[in-house]
Amino acid sequence: MMKLLITALVVFVFVLIMLSSFLFTVDETEHVVVQRFGEIRRVIDEPGLYFKQPFIENITRFDKRIQLYDIPTERIYTMDKKTLLVDTYAMWRIEDAELFVMTMRTVNNALTRLDDVVYSNVRNVFGKVDFDDIISEKRSELLEIVTDQARAEVKQFGIDLVSVRVKRADLPDENKEAVFERMRSERIREAGLIRAEGEREATEIRAEADKEAQLIIAEATKQAQILRGQGDADALTIFASAYSQDPEFFEFLKRMEVYETSLIDSVFVLTPEMEFIERFLSDN
Repeated sequence: MMKLLITALVVFVFVLIMLSSFLFTVDETEHVVVQRFGEIRRVIDEPGLYFKQPFIENITRFDKRIQLYDIPTERIYTMDKKTLLVDTYAMWRIEDAELFVMTMRTVNNALTRLDDVVYSNVRNVFGKVDFDDIISEKRSELLEIVTDQARAEVKQFGIDLVSVRVKRADLPDENKEAVFERMRSERIREAGLIRAEGEREATEIRAEADKEAQLIIAEATKQAQILRGQGDADALTIFASAYSQDPEFFEFLKRMEVYETSLIDSVFVLTPEMEFIERFLSDN
């Protein structure tokens, strides 16, 4: 009985081994390439259970999901002769597994090629712009250009390059102090130009305001003189009209005004022969 049980167990294990040689599974997250003596027989992208010929067919699995490759930091030179240490990364995936195996064969080879392609395009694109553009919001546009150019290059290897991004873009230690000092000098110069332009505009505004104020004052003076002249003319007209109605009363009234303003707090030496006294006496 024991020998029969052992025999059955051995047979069961053998059957499992044989089945594993005939059968294999494909996950939904992977490409499976079936090769016979190094020749690609088929590529399976759909999940499920599949058969293969044992011992003569081999399978190679590749992840079909988006993968992240951290590219080593590289030194590049901008158009304004500044040196930058750029730390980039690429997001990529295997789009055509058959083409990938035929051209790259392994993932390590693909990463080496990605490294070369991405660095080459980053160097070319960043080398055509100034340092300030790279560290500004314009960098996103530059990276889109890098991604498009690099994607076109790696497509022939069955690779889809999803995106290229920069983690850090730093100055080398030996250049930081000189670049910062130059940037500070440029900012001081720009601030001086802005202040000078502001002072020039302020002077123009003040001059224009003074000119307008003088025009307004001149116009107001002109109107005042016109109104004053019209007032004087109206007053003379009123006086003339009043005088014509009763000349004696008008003369008497004017004489009273003269007496009132002349004799108060004043000392006069008068003689009877003076017309002033004569009129005063006659009025009284």
